[in-house]
Amino acid sequence: MSKTTNSARIDARLPQSVLDLIKRAADMQGRAVSDFVVTSAREAAEQAIEKQSMIQLSLAEQKRFAKGLNAPVKPNAAMRKAAKLHERLVQSDLDRVASD
Repeated sequence: MSKTTNSARIDARLPQSVLDLIKRAADMQGRAVSDFVVTSAREAAEQAIEKQSMIQLSLAEQKRFAKGLNAPVKPNAAMRKAAKLHERLVQSDLDRVASD
């Protein structure tokens, strides 16, 4: 039974100096150029995604953020209006269910 793997191909044009650098690095690690390029590209992609997925705050920013989370919120006019609308919609749904 043969193992089937999905694979894709990518072509890239690059300066000869960059190719030489890649070949040298792959050779130093005892790896094929394609294996080196795929592994390096995957690692770079994972790092880029992780970096964009995390929010980093300084200590002062962390304290300000925590303070904001812990501080009681005083409802403004828009919040009070939204709460009343929510209450009316929920009551309307309850009344409809009760009448069914």
